Amino acid sequence: MIYAPIEKSEDWRRFLADPDKQWREGYSAHALAHSWQDAAGFPREIKLLFESSSELHKIEPLLVLPEHKVSLPGGSRPSQNDVWVLAKVEQELVSITIEGKVAETFGPTVSEWSTAASLGKTERLAYLCKKIGLSEPCPGDVRYQLLHRTASALIEAERFLAANAVMLIHSFGTTQEGFADYRYFAKLLGVNAEPGKLSYVGHLNGIQLYIGWASGDPVAKSVL
Repeated sequence: MIYAPIEKSEDWRRFLADPDKQWREGYSAHALAHSWQDAAGFPREIKLLFESSSELHKIEPLLVLPEHKVSLPGGSRPSQNDVWVLAKVEQELVSITIEGKVAETFGPTVSEWSTAASLGKTERLAYLCKKIGLSEPCPGDVRYQLLHRTASALIEAERFLAANAVMLIHSFGTTQEGFADYRYFAKLLGVNAEPGKLSYVGHLNGIQLYIGWASGDPVAKSVL
């Protein structure tokens, strides 16, 4: 695949699954594009998040891709990550998936997503649980999006021979909307979640996995 460079925030729009719906002020796609494009690297709150980690505090971004799709088994629909970053820490590579949020939810729970589950959905859910180290059956009240975003970080780490994988939530909400769902997911992975903190999950198939929640400047939500 060949990627073209992005010169301004508005260039991110064309990569969205539904640009007319998603590209609006007050929505995460718009906030995320401006935050990352204006930063010329990691946004300040992302830098601070990594500085909370003794292992990854010297991280440097190498490549930033908006709306990066990662193929998953059990169907043709990939995980479309808001941002994917290939970074480095000294001599090691880091695969980072970024999920942006303002007031949007994390979507359906596993129970809602798997209603009348097909063989493909059953295969995908089993794959995701195994990939991120969750025992089956997967709790039905965990948000499905958090599973495949975390798996995406690990999948791309394997593809690029990265020693580390990170799944981050980049929030622009005023009241940490969605944090309770993220904290519950983190608890399932065996870690205590805190805003502004990077949490080490463990060593999965040769890759060090981390998750974190960063809070950017709040944006207006009148359109939501």
